[in-house]
Formats: sequence, C-alpha cells, structure tokens
Amino acid sequence: MTLRLALFASALFSGTVAPAADWPGFRGPNRDGVCTETGLLKAWPEGGPKQLWTAKNLGLGWGTPSFAGGVIYGVGARDGKDGVWALKEADGSELWFRPFATSASDLFPQSNGPASTPTVHNNKLYTVSADGTLSCLNAKDGTPVWSKSYVKDFGGAVGSKAGVAWGYSDSILADGDKIICTPAAKGAAVVALKADTGETVWKADAGEIGAPNSRGFSSGQGYSSPVKATLGGVPQYLVLLGNGSGLVGVHTETGKVLWQYKGTAATGGIAQIPIPVVKDDRVWVSCSYGGGAALLQIVPKGKDAFEVKEIKAYRKPQLNNHHGGMVLVDGHVYFGHDQNGGSPVCVDFKTGEVKWGPEKSPAGGQKSAAVLAADGRLYFRYENGVLVLIEPDPKELKVVSSFKLPAADQRSHSQSWPHPVIVNGKLYIRDQTVMYCYDVKAK
Repeated sequence: MTLRLALFASALFSGTVAPAADWPGFRGPNRDGVCTETGLLKAWPEGGPKQLWTAKNLGLGWGTPSFAGGVIYGVGARDGKDGVWALKEADGSELWFRPFATSASDLFPQSNGPASTPTVHNNKLYTVSADGTLSCLNAKDGTPVWSKSYVKDFGGAVGSKAGVAWGYSDSILADGDKIICTPAAKGAAVVALKADTGETVWKADAGEIGAPNSRGFSSGQGYSSPVKATLGGVPQYLVLLGNGSGLVGVHTETGKVLWQYKGTAATGGIAQIPIPVVKDDRVWVSCSYGGGAALLQIVPKGKDAFEVKEIKAYRKPQLNNHHGGMVLVDGHVYFGHDQNGGSPVCVDFKTGEVKWGPEKSPAGGQKSAAVLAADGRLYFRYENGVLVLIEPDPKELKVVSSFKLPAADQRSHSQSWPHPVIVNGKLYIRDQTVMYCYDVKAK
C-alpha cells in the first residue's frame, strides 16, 4: 500500500481529518477555503498555467467538485435528473454517473441545476438535490445507501412561491458518526442524522426561518452550509439561515440553539449564502441583498449560554459578500465585495476595520468572485471567466497574474460561480457542463 493510500484509509477509518491531498467537501476539510498545499506557482506564465485536460458533459450545475482517493465528485443535471458524477483525478475521464432525484421545477431564474458540493466521508458520499433530496451513496460506485427529503421528512419547502426559491444548495457537513444538514424549516432549521442510516439524531429549532410577509422566502433559504467550531469550550455548528432567523450556534450533541444573531449582516432578505469565518471567539458574517457584514464576539455566559457582542458592523453599501466566500489569512479576511460584485477588500479580523478596499475588480474581472487561498496567494475566480492571482497583504491590493478561462461548450446562464479547488498541485475550475484542470505546481 502506498503512503497516500495508507493516509486515505486512515482518514476513512477515523472519520476526522482528511489527508492534505484530498478536498472532501465544500471549501475543503475545514470549510474555510484555505488549501494547505505548498510548492505552487507564485506567478502564472502569459496566458495562464498549463491546461492538462477538460472534462465535458458533466451536466448543468453550480456545484464545486470534491476530491478523495484519486476520484473527483460533483453534481449535475442530466435528462431531467440531478445526479452525482465521479471522474478519475488523473485525466478527468468519467467513472460513473448516478441520478438520485428529479430536477426541481418552478424555481427563480438563474437556477442552473444542483449547486451542492458532495461530501466524502467514511467511504460514503452525501449530497443534496435542488428539490431537497439528501442522498447517501457508496463513494466507490454510487450505489444508493439511504435518502431523506427536506420537504417530506422535515417540513421544508422549495419553489418560487413559498420556499427555497433557487432550490436547496447546502453542502452536507460530516462529523464523526453524524452528518449535519440544513432543511431550513420551522422546527428543523438544522438537523443531525446518523451517517450510516439517515436516522434523525436531533432537530434544531431556530424559530421562523423567513421573515413574515417576505415574498417567496417565507419557508426558508437553504443556500449556506454548516461549519463546526468550538466557542467557549463548547463544540457547536454555526449556520447562516434565513432572513428571519439569522446566524445560529447549535450544540453538536443536543441540537440546542446556544445563541442567535439577527443583525442585518446575517439576515438581509432574499438569500443568505456565505459560510461565516470563525476563529477563537470571533465570527465574521456577511450576506448581500439588504444585508451587510459584521465582526462578532461570542462570549460564554454560564453553562451552554452565550452572549453575542457586535464589535463592528457594516450595512450593504459599505461592505457585503454575495456568494463567492471569504478567507482568513494571517489575521485578515479577504473577499469580493458587493451584490453581484467581486471588488477585493481586506478586513482586520481582530477589529473588523477595513484595511484597504473595496478596490475595483482587477484584470477585467466582472461581477461575483469565488475566492480560494493557497500557498501565499489568493485565487479570485470571477463569474465572467477571469481568474486573478493576488498576493494577500493588509497594506494594499497586490495583483500578481491573471488569465481568461475558455468558454464552456454549453451554457444556460452567463455566470461562472463554482469555487476554484487545488489538489495535488492541480487547479480545478468547474463551469456549467465542463471542468478544466491546470498544472499550478512550481517546477
């Protein structure tokens, strides 16, 4: 057995930390958008790094790929079905495709197929369709293990009239023998299930998910994903929910809501999307539309009780992240600012003060930017196909390189939203029905 396979087997057995060569779920092993690989290119050659291969006919979808054991997993819609595809990491050739739900209908515009990123855990794969079907599959061949419905089993709703208007898109969090999902329903805002069987462990009640009389969004959201953190010595899941319930911290073992923040930065109407940034006792949260951004301090107040202190807050015109994600690097948060915008900005994570920006989007990048941090660089992937390499520096914006991605061979929407991923020295970019692989390893 090779060293890599041995590490992978060990991770599957323990169900905790994935090896550095894997990226087993949305935004990586820690859900922070930070890749720990080193030895990557510090600058790109003219025209960008070398393209190694293109995978085609994946099916439409916004989802980002995940990686485990030499296999790439993702979701796409084919022939009216949402399904999971598996590709060889070596060359992008397809191993299998497994449909698991009927594609959702009656959604708002810009619905481009499933948007969940599969989570690989203990040799199983967990993902969610746009209609709220949570499916557990065998990671080896896609054989179904069990499934649940956010709508039928937990009271969620999907559709443009009274539910999750663009379809469910949360990415499952795996934690030991549990998985954590977000039906975003009253009485079941966040749910823990047994990873092997799908049996309900607990349901967290965060009150009304949608604000009263909010057109089309009264029954929930479903656009953000849970992240685990330990605050005040208490392990908990943080989830950005709907415009009525805001950001919550949920006890990992009981599902009790330990604290709740309903400030504008965590509500904002319509859709709440980015995963909050968490370190020590601080949380940076942001959403767009009518939202904003805020630095919070979560302070223990007795057993299983917490107080939320708002250290610094901004309203939407000043600062907000729509859906490209935010990364913490050396004590500073970097992201693209504004609704349908990706203007780079740097914020001090200790004080919440803006260090620089928002700056004009560089190198011809337009609209939203999905952000990844790796080996002393930031990767800003703009929705018009421009990829920008930035050196993180709290003093100023330092643009290093950029290049333009090829046009997708099939396109139902102009947006390119999936997040960039780096695994084993390769940069992967999903766009509609295709995925590109680039060599970014320094020689």
